[in-house]
Amino acid sequence: MSTPAIELDRLDHRYHMHSFTHLSEFEQQRSVVIERGDGVFLIDAAGNRYLDAMSSLWCTTLGYSETRLADAAYEQLSKLPYSHTFRGRSNEKLIQLAQRLIEIAPEGLSKVFFAGSGSEANESAIKLAWSYHKFKGYPEKRKIISRSNGYHGSTIFATRLSGMPQMYEYTSADFPEIIYAKSPGYFSSEVQGESEDEFSERLADDLEQQILSEGSNTVAAFIAEPVMGVGGVIVPPKSYFEKIQAVLNRYGVLFIADEVVCGFGRTGNMFGSTTFNIKPDLLTVAKGLSSAYFPISAVFLKSEIYQTLVDATTQTGVFSHGFTYSGHPVGAAIALETLSIIEERGIVDHVSRVGEIFQCEIHKLREFESIENTRGIGLMAGFEVIPKRSDSEVHAGNLLMDIAERNRLFIRAVGNTIVLAPPLIISVDEINELIKRLKLSIDEMQRTIA
Repeated sequence: MSTPAIELDRLDHRYHMHSFTHLSEFEQQRSVVIERGDGVFLIDAAGNRYLDAMSSLWCTTLGYSETRLADAAYEQLSKLPYSHTFRGRSNEKLIQLAQRLIEIAPEGLSKVFFAGSGSEANESAIKLAWSYHKFKGYPEKRKIISRSNGYHGSTIFATRLSGMPQMYEYTSADFPEIIYAKSPGYFSSEVQGESEDEFSERLADDLEQQILSEGSNTVAAFIAEPVMGVGGVIVPPKSYFEKIQAVLNRYGVLFIADEVVCGFGRTGNMFGSTTFNIKPDLLTVAKGLSSAYFPISAVFLKSEIYQTLVDATTQTGVFSHGFTYSGHPVGAAIALETLSIIEERGIVDHVSRVGEIFQCEIHKLREFESIENTRGIGLMAGFEVIPKRSDSEVHAGNLLMDIAERNRLFIRAVGNTIVLAPPLIISVDEINELIKRLKLSIDEMQRTIA
């Protein structure tokens, strides 16, 4: 017999500390206890059916009822439930996955290191960058340039990489190695009359001045999401990354592409780096790698970086980095099957097709007086919610998120910015239903804050 919903709520409040939750407010609220999933829908313990416009946390790209992934997990659990990758140990599914990933990776990337989460992957990439510079004879190259409003995880160093003060200030996570470049949000940062290309040139010039001011011999890497996800679905101008990379190449600064959100089809290409013609030295993935059916992440690296680390072990003896769950065979099996499904079902092409419809509908939201700056690419979108009255107590983004949840739609608010990223399998009919519920919620919000 299953536990009644009301009892689950009581037990959850008594024993569970939630992630990214307003804890004091939650004490007075009910838990949303999810019982099962069906395609792009989630069903709670009371039987309510929610359309998930966020793929939970940008991650369940193939939806919630993909039996092939469940079968892959069961088969691998039955055969080899665990084995590590220390001291040269490996397993069949992991080897096959590594080969498959390099075959589809952006040009120039030749090796894969595995971890368990996006945060771990990004911190691993930083350690690889530091090690590379040290053994190339530049141990002082340690500073990392991130970007304002970027997001790169919530472990200690990744928290500070994230250019969001609310992420690190109250935890006292402070590292002098991390500095921030400007966000590529043209709609919010352009100078009057400035074209997108001129905006990109200005940001590249600013980055160059930062590197020179810090000392180019002290800057190790620049980390960036192709499209900022948590920071508000910030789609950069077309020429932005080309100009940024020219500056990085000039001063020997490595480019780390954080594809934890963008990787595996979200932008309409297998990788966001392809969409924006980025040529990374290191690239990180997670989330869509297994459609979140198992925790797994990876760092891709160029052969020059790998060979430098190989040479370094003649001095150090061991590459001293890794995790208990690096290259977990179950995660590898699920990820391998995920890639097969993406290829066989033409998921990336599907995103390109339905993404045009999705973006068109998102831009139509400007018809609402409270909605501004609609934007997006593929199956990710964002917009600003502007309350009509200047009441500091009105948190319009959170209000819309709460109303949408009552209308059985999961969206996400970051301040007064709303972000959307439905599962990549979403159909046109389901996009129409998503927009219908969203418009209903916006209309209700406007009446509430009028």
